[in-house]
Amino acid sequence: MGESLSRDYFIKRYKEVRNFTEKLTEPLEIEDFVVQVMENASPTKWHLAHTTWFFETFVLEDSFENYQPVNSQYAYLFNSYYLQTGDPHCRDKRGNITRPTVKQVFKYRQDIDQKILDLLDSCSEREFDQIGPVIEIGINHEQQHQELMLADLKYLFAQNPLYPAYIPKEDSMDESIESGLTWSSFDEGIQWIGHNGKGFTYDNEHPMHRQFLQEYQLANRLVTNREYIEFIEDGGYERHSLWLDEGWATVVEKGWEAPLYWEHKDGEWYYYTLGGFQKVNPDEPVVHVSYFEADAFARWVGARLPTEAEWENAAGNQPIEGNFVEDQYFHPKPDTQAGEGLHQIYGDVWEWTQSSYAAYPGYKPLPGALGEYNGKFMCNQYVLRGGSCATSLTHIRPTYRNFFHAHERWQFMGIRLAK
Repeated sequence: MGESLSRDYFIKRYKEVRNFTEKLTEPLEIEDFVVQVMENASPTKWHLAHTTWFFETFVLEDSFENYQPVNSQYAYLFNSYYLQTGDPHCRDKRGNITRPTVKQVFKYRQDIDQKILDLLDSCSEREFDQIGPVIEIGINHEQQHQELMLADLKYLFAQNPLYPAYIPKEDSMDESIESGLTWSSFDEGIQWIGHNGKGFTYDNEHPMHRQFLQEYQLANRLVTNREYIEFIEDGGYERHSLWLDEGWATVVEKGWEAPLYWEHKDGEWYYYTLGGFQKVNPDEPVVHVSYFEADAFARWVGARLPTEAEWENAAGNQPIEGNFVEDQYFHPKPDTQAGEGLHQIYGDVWEWTQSSYAAYPGYKPLPGALGEYNGKFMCNQYVLRGGSCATSLTHIRPTYRNFFHAHERWQFMGIRLAK
């Protein structure tokens, strides 16, 4: 480990990330912690407990020969999909579990935090070299669950006809720069794709490999609500010729007429945000659209979605800055950059690519249960890049691969065009 990954570094990072998770729960009432309104959206209490179980299972149990868990039943209740550690409780019934209580889960977090910090403080250098990388995975794993927790809370609150606000905000028509769509061009050639191994990464970002890219162009900014409304008004959700077959079947089955959380009333578009129910800001990036919707919009405008290799090649030299969860705005912002070049390449919304989530050439998952983290999901999903307003700035990088099924849209997902 380098100097930046010292014992003091891990103690500091562990405290920061664990504390920020709990800070995100401060606006909640006790009733908000337990409810589950769909299978993919877990209760906040479960996220708090699951991220704690991760540290207990993969750090403490592996560090102490006769380790006694805080509660032996938690391994069943708060496992997610790590089948090598035991059978998990049913994913769609997490909201049925009222006990342990929210108070007990916070106490569980406190107990495990103290044990982890004591271990970091007292372990030998040899032991630290073994547990350090696992703790780093746990820290990044918790940051992923911070983002999921916000997306899940938004979906939960949106089911309430009173549209409660997570953090109340007035209708916001943030200052923006009126900018037409321009294009950045990239030459054809062989490019290195994937991570070079310096710093923390997930196994699905490896190994680095060469890939030939045809000449292509990437839009300078994200697709806006204004442009998406034009798509809707032009019959975008009624023209089957714009849609992939499975996408059209999904539109018909689910009755989609607009992005998730949108509602048309009195001739105007409104949407639910974590700041409350508001009029749609036409200059913000469109968000909460599925791969099917992103693909149909791109076809409507005469463009396409980028491949993940094109996106990574274009984004690799861009500064990692933007609207992230640390800003606590919890919603994408309008583009305020002037001129050419790529705007909002990081933050605001996850950007759909046309690339299926698959292994890179020579990919090898991590050994043991941690190898279940990414590799076993490489089927029937698409890659998104760039992070969102719910992602941590310290969690994102050019090679980061997020992935979801084509019909999903409750995460903060948006569109950047290519051609």
